Amino acid sequence: MKKIAKLFSIIFIMMFIGIFSNKVNALSLDAINIDTNKSIVNPGTEVTLTINFGKSLGAYTFDIAYDNSLLEFVSASDGTPSDQGTKVRVVYYDSSGGSNTKDSLTVTFKAKEGITTSNPTDLSVTAEGLANGDASEEYDDIVVPITKNITVEPDYKNYELDLQYSGNIVENEEKEITITTKSEMGRYYDHARLLAEVSTSTGGTVTLIGIDEQQAKHDLIQSGWGDPSGYKIGGKVNQVLKFTGLFTKAGDYKITLKLIDRDTSDSSIVEKAFDIKVGEKQTSNNNGNNNNTVNGGGTVNNTNNNTNNNTTNNPTNNVINNTNNTEKLPEELPKTGIDYISIGIIMTVLIISTIYVIKNQKRK
Repeated sequence: MKKIAKLFSIIFIMMFIGIFSNKVNALSLDAINIDTNKSIVNPGTEVTLTINFGKSLGAYTFDIAYDNSLLEFVSASDGTPSDQGTKVRVVYYDSSGGSNTKDSLTVTFKAKEGITTSNPTDLSVTAEGLANGDASEEYDDIVVPITKNITVEPDYKNYELDLQYSGNIVENEEKEITITTKSEMGRYYDHARLLAEVSTSTGGTVTLIGIDEQQAKHDLIQSGWGDPSGYKIGGKVNQVLKFTGLFTKAGDYKITLKLIDRDTSDSSIVEKAFDIKVGEKQTSNNNGNNNNTVNGGGTVNNTNNNTNNNTTNNPTNNVINNTNNTEKLPEELPKTGIDYISIGIIMTVLIISTIYVIKNQKRK
């Protein structure tokens, strides 16, 4: 009996050691990792999560948790998937006994339409029922989630800056200048700010004065636009601002517009430079003309000019200056009507000639 009891004790110890050693094998799944094919997902596009096991598995149950306000489940590469609203469960079992093991699993999601802001989110993976192909090794459940961060956001478009004015700019004359910030789908910023910088070799100065909705004046060059802490901007943007520009000297200027983010140490969101040519303002000449020279050598006639020349190649279009070409009146009136004395003399000569001819004919 003692021998039999000793034999059972040995068998029990060996079974215990075997069971314990199998449980230790579960630590080998520390090599498991997850990844996605993209980190930013736009509305209507798909993202695929890949789970690499680190070993060939013949059985597994994986749960992939996701935010169903941002994503929707599409498909899984293997096993039987079931979408449970906030997570997808994928169950697999190799019924062949080890000839059809898997070393990875992919799960695909699609970003929902209508998303207008950036939304960081996680795909979170846990697992249970893990075993090798012939089920000779079982592995510990993964209870601490393995996560992968992605961002679901719109397909953002770059911001564009534009500066426009009509006509020409002349020194020391105010000019209305329009500055536009626009984007079809701009990234959102809580504290954006519009600034302008000027460079010139003329030694002149520039002011760009705008008035906000509270009737406060802002010099875009000296202090920037709006509240110093910035303003919110994002989505579909078409911001049109009116400024009054004044350039103190003629010459070439470069104005650089900058849209900055106050929350990231005033980093530039977008910037663009504009070359501006300022013409000279001429003084009045001896003839009373007052012409302002502008860009490209053109002239803008002042509304106070005293002359108005319209001479062309056609002589009939010449304009006569009435003050310099006054028509003189004749000293004597011209003779008009019929000369009755001359007619009387002629009639008398005709009558006498006729009588003379008649008398001569009677004598014959």
